[in-house]
Amino acid sequence: MCGIAGIFDLTGRRDFDGDLIGAMNQTQFHRGPDEGGQHLEPGVALAHRRLSIIDLSSGQQPMFSEDGNLCVVFNGEIYNFHSLSEQLREKGYHFRTRCDTEVILYAWQEWGERCVDHFRGMFAFAVYDRRAESVFLARDRFGIKPLFYSILPEGQLVFGSELKVLKAHPDLPRLLNVQAVEDYFAFGYIPEPKTIYRDVFKLPPGHTLLLRRGEPVPETHEYWDIPFTPVQAGSESEVQEELLMRMREAVEVRMEAEVPLGAFLSGGVDSSAVVAMMAGLQDKPVNTCAIGFDVKQFNETEFARQVATRYQTNHFERTVSSDDFDLLDILADLYDEPYADSSAIPTYRVCQLAKQQVTVALSGDGGDEGFAGYRRYRWHMNEEKLRSRLPLGLRKPLFGALGRLYPKADWAPRVFRAKSTFQSLARNSVEAYFHSVSLAKDDQREKLFSEKMKSQLAGYCAVDTFHHHAARAPTDDPLSLIQYLDMKTYLVGDILTKVDRASMAHALEVRVPLLDHKLMEWVSGLPSNIKLKGQEGKYILKKSLEPHLPDDVLYRDKMGFGVPLAKWFRGPLRDRLRRTITGGNLAKTGLFNQPYLEELVDQHLSGRRDHSAVLWSLLMFEATTKHDQFEL
Repeated sequence: MCGIAGIFDLTGRRDFDGDLIGAMNQTQFHRGPDEGGQHLEPGVALAHRRLSIIDLSSGQQPMFSEDGNLCVVFNGEIYNFHSLSEQLREKGYHFRTRCDTEVILYAWQEWGERCVDHFRGMFAFAVYDRRAESVFLARDRFGIKPLFYSILPEGQLVFGSELKVLKAHPDLPRLLNVQAVEDYFAFGYIPEPKTIYRDVFKLPPGHTLLLRRGEPVPETHEYWDIPFTPVQAGSESEVQEELLMRMREAVEVRMEAEVPLGAFLSGGVDSSAVVAMMAGLQDKPVNTCAIGFDVKQFNETEFARQVATRYQTNHFERTVSSDDFDLLDILADLYDEPYADSSAIPTYRVCQLAKQQVTVALSGDGGDEGFAGYRRYRWHMNEEKLRSRLPLGLRKPLFGALGRLYPKADWAPRVFRAKSTFQSLARNSVEAYFHSVSLAKDDQREKLFSEKMKSQLAGYCAVDTFHHHAARAPTDDPLSLIQYLDMKTYLVGDILTKVDRASMAHALEVRVPLLDHKLMEWVSGLPSNIKLKGQEGKYILKKSLEPHLPDDVLYRDKMGFGVPLAKWFRGPLRDRLRRTITGGNLAKTGLFNQPYLEELVDQHLSGRRDHSAVLWSLLMFEATTKHDQFEL
C-alpha cells in the first residue's frame, strides 16, 4: 500500500523542480513511511511513498521496465500477479523482482489500455511511456484505492493518491465547485468524479485515462461495470455452497503478505464471515481487532468476542470513549475536502488499534451493498410495492400533501416516520431512494443555502447524480437498481474513502475480499429475492454462514459504527458548534443562509429537534475548507 504523485507536461518537455515533486510526495508520507522515491526527466516528474508488504527487499518505485522505456508508480495490490507474471514470462518478458508492480509494466507493454482487464485487485497507478510520450492512469473496479488529477492552466497533468498532494502544487486552481457543495449536503460526501474544487477530479472506479503529449485531453474510459447479469443459480443449497466456495477463494488470495496480517472484527455479519473464512485457511490463529464503546447502544464487542472465541483468534480490543470528538480536526486534515460520516471516528480508532498488531487487515466492507443488507433497502422495497400499484400522477398530489402536513418526528423509529414515508411515496423510485438517503433533504437544502448560492447552482440538484447512474444501470430490477446506485456513490464516496484515509493515516493496508470483482459479478446476478427475502436482508449470505457463525451474530439488528452526535452538540461541543455556525468562515463564504443556520442550532440545543447530522456536516465543511478563500 502506497501513495503516488506525478506531473506530466502535456505541451512540451519543460523541466520540473525536484523540490516541488518532493514536497507533493511528502504530504502523503503517512501512506508509505517505509521508503520514498522520485524520478525526474524533461516533461515528467514521478514520486512514490512505499508501505512494504510483498518483496520487502526490492520493488522500489518509481519502477522502470527492463528497456527503460516504461515507468510506473503504483498504489495497491494485484492479487493474481503470480499467474500474470508466468503468463508474461511465456511471452518473453524478464522479471527482476517478485512484486506485483513489475507485472503492471509488462502487462501495459503487452496489452496496452486493456491491461486492466487482466488485473484482480485494488489499484491506482500511472504508467509513463517514454516512446509514446504518454501517461496512462487507472483505478480499480470498485474504487478501493483513490486517484485525484487535474490539468493545470499551463498544460500540466498533476495527480496523486490524496487531494493534499495536488494542493501542494502552487499553480493548482482552487475555485469552488458549487455543485459539489450541493452534493455534499445531500450525501454527506462529494461523489465521483467531483471534488470540492471545480478543476480537480477523482478518476471514477473502473475507469482509465490515457493522455498523450501534444494531443487534446480525452474523456475518461470505463473498462468495467458491475453487470447484474442473471446467473444460473440452481437450488438454494447449491447457491449456498457456491457462495462459500467463492468467498473462501476471495479471502485466500488476499492473505499473501510478508508482514503480520489480521482482520477487523466488528461483530457484524460481514467481518465475522471474513474471519470465519480466514480461520479455515490457516493453521495459526487469526489476529482480530475490535473497538468497543462506553455506551451500550453503540457497543458490539460481545458479538465480536463470540466469533473470536469460536475461532480461537488472537483478539485485541479497546474501549473508546463516547466523547471521542477530539478527532474532528485530525479528520479534516485526513479527508482534505468535506466529509460528514461521523463513523470515521471509530474507524480511525480501530485502524490505530490494528496497526499495533498487524500491517495488513482484511475487512468486511461491501457486504451490505452486494447482499442487500441495509435497512433502507427493506424500507424502499416496502414502499415500492405501493408505488407499483398507484400511478405517480395519483401518488404525487396525495402523498405530497400528506408529507407537507404531517409533523416531523425525529424521536420515532424509521418505520413510524410517516412524514418521510409520505414524501418518498410522492416520488418516483430513483428520487424516493435519493430522498431516503439524503443527509439534508431537498426542502432543508433550499433553506440552507443563500440566494446567491442557489443562483449559481442554476437549477442543479444532487439527485441528478442518481439520475445519471440510473440511466446507465445494467438492470431494471428495483432492488438491484438501488444496490447499483449505492455502489456508484455511497460505497466509493463514503465507505471506501473512510477506510482508505483512516487506515493509511496509520500506514495500515486494508483488503476487502467481499469486493472481489469476480465474486461480486456472480453475486450481482443472483435473484433479488434470495438477497432480500421478506424483511431479511443478506438472506442467502446468512443462510450460507449458519454452520460457521452464531445466530446471535447472523440474525440480530444491525448496529453500525455510530457516535452520539446529538449528545455532543448539547454538551461538550456546544460552544464550538455555536461559534462555528454563527460566525467565522461559514459566514464569510456567502454560501449559507445565516439566519437558518442559527435556527438549526437553537432548535437542536433546546431539544426541540435533532439536527445533529446536518450540524456535523456544517462543522466538517468549515474544518476542511477554512484555509480556502471560497467566496461567491
